[in-house]
Amino acid sequence: MPGRRSKRYRAIVLDRTKLREQDLILTTLSLGGEQIRAVAKGARKPGSRLAASTELFCDIDFLVSEGRGLPIVTEAQLITGHKHLSYDLDALSCASAICEVARMTCYEDVEDPFLHPLLARSLDACEQAQGRAHLDVVYAAYTFKVLSHCGWRPILNTCVSCGEQCGTRFCTLAGGVLCESCAKDVEGAMPVETWQVEWIRAIIGLTFDKLMAAEIDQATAGFLSSIAHEWAATHLDCRLRASEFFTGA
Repeated sequence: MPGRRSKRYRAIVLDRTKLREQDLILTTLSLGGEQIRAVAKGARKPGSRLAASTELFCDIDFLVSEGRGLPIVTEAQLITGHKHLSYDLDALSCASAICEVARMTCYEDVEDPFLHPLLARSLDACEQAQGRAHLDVVYAAYTFKVLSHCGWRPILNTCVSCGEQCGTRFCTLAGGVLCESCAKDVEGAMPVETWQVEWIRAIIGLTFDKLMAAEIDQATAGFLSSIAHEWAATHLDCRLRASEFFTGA
């Protein structure tokens, strides 16, 4: 087309929006870490050559034609499909919640090479997780890791307000743990045990391999996913519907 140029990307599909009868607007996270939105024409048409490679969670190599308006996908090659996620509702819900957070923490024309590998590893972990408890850990780990990278890392070693070592309360709005004295003046400060704070520290600092190998009970895992959702919703200042569904918030 006159005035248009082609460009190739590798990206993970985060979201799909219907456009007209047969088209889709894809929201993706590129290998470079920027958000790219593009139109996949005919992707909803039965038998379309773009249908299989434009599903949610797919890691794809695609060519777009850029010009006025949104880029148009001219070809797409599937790299990783994560097809096993569709066989497990909990795993599918976890992956959807993760991609929702990913969409809110990447931006157009802003590259961040940390984001794509983290998301790709998280989606792999969704397929590898054995049971609901480890899926809760995967969601919580991704959420706290990506928000910590983006500047919203919780303060866990000392009281957010006074700097004392003992933290017996946790408040997402305050930014981390609080001592009992300071928590009296903070709305929403919830009581936490030392081992719960240690788990939050662990999911931020440990690799997914180590987290998948760790033993954890469902109550602890549920606590981590719930507080991760609250942390993300508060600091991203938005409603995260997929995360609400997964965590039961």
